[in-house]
Amino acid sequence: MRRLLPLLCMFLSLHCWAQEHAALLMVHYGTTSAEAQRLSIDALNQRARQQFPALEVREAWLSPVVVSRLAAKGIKKQNAIEALLRLRADGYTSVRVLPSFVIDGLEMAQLRRDVDQLRPFFDTISVSTPLLYTVQDCQRLCAILAQRHPADAKKRHHVVFVGHGTEGPATALYSQLDHMLHAQGHPLHHVATIEGYPTLQTLIQELRAQRAKAVTLVPLLFVAGNHATKDISGAWKEALEAEGLAVSVVLEGLGQVPEVQRMYIGK
Repeated sequence: MRRLLPLLCMFLSLHCWAQEHAALLMVHYGTTSAEAQRLSIDALNQRARQQFPALEVREAWLSPVVVSRLAAKGIKKQNAIEALLRLRADGYTSVRVLPSFVIDGLEMAQLRRDVDQLRPFFDTISVSTPLLYTVQDCQRLCAILAQRHPADAKKRHHVVFVGHGTEGPATALYSQLDHMLHAQGHPLHHVATIEGYPTLQTLIQELRAQRAKAVTLVPLLFVAGNHATKDISGAWKEALEAEGLAVSVVLEGLGQVPEVQRMYIGK
């Protein structure tokens, strides 16, 4: 019975939305890579449409730099405020905002500010949490990634998930993920960040201590875009190869992983 209650609540909630002319707004940071957009952003949008057929599903992109660069190419992407105003002009009075951000960092803060500005114009409007918000979220993601990208103790082959990182306190989440992987029995799996902590240098020290011979780098990013191709496949790969490691890179964003897509849609 306890398992049925959440499903019943979700059904009743969606039924009410459908009666109130409701919409689902998918909010992404954005990417200038058409291929990365297709594999992650478009894929998650499509899964949302399949999951919520009674809702109008639209998207918004948060990064002004990405939106501006695409506009210069004749590709128009609305930001969150523009998309919400368009929904209201089209008669939608109830909106659920679902971001594809990984952590509760600067982007989530900006999105909440944008939504709060327009809250008076809607009967109901809510913002879902990012992919990683609770301890259970982190545990679930660790299990998914460790199974998808196995290490090999005999070959001393390690796997490193490389996140973006942030200046705020949310960067501590990456250390939590690293600890959880080890606690779940995956000592050869690691988490490091491009602009946060753990850093590339702390990763190198750990790999040295464990006498690693080979490493697979995997983006811990929703989209495998510029950071994946320039930082992970570039500077990080070169730095680890300089340590004498055999390095391979899996250019796959989190948005491409079906199990992770389900985590997002379940928010």
